Amino acid sequence: MAVRKEYIEDLEKLMGDVLRMGELAKGSAKNSIKALVQRDTELASRIIRDNGTIDELEFDIENRCMRLLALQQPMASDLRTIGTCMKIITDFDRISDLAGDIAEIVRRIADEPFAKPLIDVPRMSEISQGMISDCLKAFSTGDIKLLEDFSERDDVIDALFDQVRRELMMIMIENPRCIANASHLLFVALHLERIGDHACNIASRIIYMVTGEKRKLE
Repeated sequence: MAVRKEYIEDLEKLMGDVLRMGELAKGSAKNSIKALVQRDTELASRIIRDNGTIDELEFDIENRCMRLLALQQPMASDLRTIGTCMKIITDFDRISDLAGDIAEIVRRIADEPFAKPLIDVPRMSEISQGMISDCLKAFSTGDIKLLEDFSERDDVIDALFDQVRRELMMIMIENPRCIANASHLLFVALHLERIGDHACNIASRIIYMVTGEKRKLE
């Protein structure tokens, strides 16, 4: 019984640390756009530094997952839970990396006027942050109803990205002097589009964790 109790405690702590990693990744993504809008290079630098903490947490969680698999040989839902933890921490790490890429762009263009007003980019960020938040809630509670409209939300992000891309390409054609700045903003939008994709990956894994059903969200 003592061994079983220790296993349950280890599994609960593992899930808690996955949630913590997810919150850190979400915070980095949110702050990267805040830094862009406010031209805050200090915040951008902090995001880049914090990526190291997220990387270390990913490595620690992965090792603990493998230890539980090797020593406890979990079955059924526990096995899916541990497998999900191993999968989604990679997506959380990629989200934090993309936030770091946006932060790097902020440091490069903080003193320059934007090639276009930041309207659609913050909207993309808002939607993706909501998706990550719902992933974390669903992972914690098992309420996968929160994830049912992810394909539709991802479609909105994709449509906003296409709109931003068209507008920036037109700006670059009409005013070659804006090419560098417009290209940086285009990469910001691309990184946000990819964050939405990672949120969909996480949601798919959580649905599998809860139901055993493999469902592709995109």
